[in-house]
Amino acid sequence: MNSVWSATANLKSKKTQKQTIHTDVLIIGGGMAGVLCAYQLQNAGVNYVLVEADTVCSGITKNTTAKITSQHGLIYDKLIRQFGVESAQLYLQANQAALEEYRTLCRDLDCDFEEKDAFVYSLDNRNKIESEVAAVDRLGFPAEFVEQLPLPFSTAGAIRFSNQAQFNPLKFVAAIMPSLNIYENTSVQELTDRGAVTNHGTITSDKIIVATHFPFINKHGSYFLKQYQHRSYVLALENAADVNGMYVDEAQKGMSFRNYQNLLLIGGGDHRTGKKGGNWDELVDFAQKHYPEAKERYRWATQDCMTLDGVPYIGQYSKNTPNFYVATGFNKWGMTSSMVAARILTDLVMGKESPYAAVFSPSRSILRPQLAANALEATVNLLTPTPRRCPHMGCALKWNAQEHSWDCPCHGSRFTEQGVLIDNPATGDLRRNPS
Repeated sequence: MNSVWSATANLKSKKTQKQTIHTDVLIIGGGMAGVLCAYQLQNAGVNYVLVEADTVCSGITKNTTAKITSQHGLIYDKLIRQFGVESAQLYLQANQAALEEYRTLCRDLDCDFEEKDAFVYSLDNRNKIESEVAAVDRLGFPAEFVEQLPLPFSTAGAIRFSNQAQFNPLKFVAAIMPSLNIYENTSVQELTDRGAVTNHGTITSDKIIVATHFPFINKHGSYFLKQYQHRSYVLALENAADVNGMYVDEAQKGMSFRNYQNLLLIGGGDHRTGKKGGNWDELVDFAQKHYPEAKERYRWATQDCMTLDGVPYIGQYSKNTPNFYVATGFNKWGMTSSMVAARILTDLVMGKESPYAAVFSPSRSILRPQLAANALEATVNLLTPTPRRCPHMGCALKWNAQEHSWDCPCHGSRFTEQGVLIDNPATGDLRRNPS
């Protein structure tokens, strides 16, 4: 179940830590966010080290659908209502700047970068789309209402952002990582006042960036309350349609579409990690109905950190942890958000002001309806009697029959049938594997 990106890119291995290291900035996590932080810090002349417990992009990044866009569902009407026009404008500007950065970088890279229009459609609610168009118009961005889409079903309309982009993320990383100071198979075991202890020694640093998808330090920031994880599934089909764009349903459990070379990528089957959903079965049924001549070439699944208000957490890990930073909660838009994070965090670790820092601050209000839902889910699963418990915070694990894994519905950690860690925030394997 490898993604098309894993099958078409070749990332050369990096060294493993062999001795004590001192650096100005330690980056923990070698996904797209961590790699881009390393790239930006290197270009700024900052001394840094990136450590990855496995290999670069072996976690979530390899399973993205790889859309680079400032259109993140129907977010701008919501942002204006929650935070006001100015904050919504800054969010849009940050993501457009990230898109432009990719466009500039990819001009000379072999990463299958393509400019495409991006669409958010609704199956049955034209008013939602019209409200989003009006909201984006208030922000001065040229979005359009579209009546007809090249999809195999009718919609109530869509909003179009022109000149967005898509690419092969692993080819991109393969092109920029050779000169980066990265240590693979180097796992952080403990953080100290002056850096970190890894499985291969000590790294002392003045500042630390945690880019591990879901933050693994619980005593600061309350990320275990501020986030949950969401799984979604992808099929890559040969002999299917060319939709000439990127399309997502405004509903969280809707479907997404984009092409890559001769393949149509269909996403969907979504559910909260540890819960039941449509999985690949939903996508297979859809493909058989609408693309009966198509042939499945690849299938994979991914996992996303979802925040309380739909905005990522990028900045100081908590109010009480100076020189300790985080990038997380990308809400299914990890490619663009990773670049936003790299730009913001590079400014912050260099002592510069970022115009976008306040919008993405991890210390903003947590008083959102999703907070109660997260707390309830954690309480229920902490009280559920079962011998299989997540080592992260002790929640009951649920069996995922589709993927043959033990999944945590509280915070999204996942383990193989034998108890080997797949996805964080847990940092180790299951202590036992009951029969």
